[in-house]
Amino acid sequence: MALTLAQSTQLRKRAAQEAARTAPAALMDGLTSYELMLAKLQQDQLRLKQVQSQQNKAKVKGELLPEYVPYVDGVLAAGQGAQDDVLVTIMVWRFDAGDYAGGLDIAEYVIRHNLQTPNRFNRTTGCLVAEEVAEAALTAQKAGSVFAHDILTRTAVLTAEQDMPDEARAKLTLALGRSTLVGLDEKNPGQPGQIQAGIDLLKSAIQQHNSCGGKKDLERAERLLKKHAGPAS
Repeated sequence: MALTLAQSTQLRKRAAQEAARTAPAALMDGLTSYELMLAKLQQDQLRLKQVQSQQNKAKVKGELLPEYVPYVDGVLAAGQGAQDDVLVTIMVWRFDAGDYAGGLDIAEYVIRHNLQTPNRFNRTTGCLVAEEVAEAALTAQKAGSVFAHDILTRTAVLTAEQDMPDEARAKLTLALGRSTLVGLDEKNPGQPGQIQAGIDLLKSAIQQHNSCGGKKDLERAERLLKKHAGPAS
């Protein structure tokens, strides 16, 4: 459903107007823009079911996401927190497609208004956001890639007060600890206190879930800290 610029502008304005009129804890059902996007979402989900590869699914989602931007922008600009399954689903799709900043833009609204995830996700919103980002970061780190530290920090702050299983929290804390230590070695101690900050995060992750996988990272970080502390330690 490729929209012209005029159609996109109209959809964004209509979504903002309708979202602004819908009270918190109400449903978006019955609103013109919501029903339009819900119908589109259902069609796109049917298309995705025909794709078996998760990587290809993510690629398809990336191609589809721009078509939802006017609606999302309208709701985020003026929404009062009505339950919106389209918005929550697009948040997850942005994560799946690698648009973590865009996903967190929606997540801030979703968490602030306590929107619920559709049943098919089987997780609370806070847990879903934390795990989506953490698992992507851990996968990148395992492959030797660098995951954006600011995205991890933003996710940790956003989900700090959200209830979730300890294992999910530990994934995010571990990823943040590894990210804090990335690039540090005997020649590069980083900023003052940076190694210790990484150690503290790794210890916290292990306390949250003993089998999180951070014990070897902690040993390396503690050895590095001793080397930079010198004989006086």
